[in-house]
Amino acid sequence: MSILNSMMNDMFDMVATEAPRLSRYTMKPTITSSEIQTAVRLVLPGELAKHAVSEGTKAVTKFTSA
Repeated sequence: MSILNSMMNDMFDMVATEAPRLSRYTMKPTITSSEIQTAVRLVLPGELAKHAVSEGTKAVTKFTSA
């Protein structure tokens, strides 16, 4: 369980590091869902990135409709 927790913390750190970098490239003062989505695609490999983006989009849609 500890290994899985460490892996998820590392992935979160990688996405949290990449998203502000993408925001600076676009000269935007805020991080939007687009930057998070691109960071996830850059950090996670292939099919895992596709599923993560799909689930994230579904979660955001559900949150905004509630």
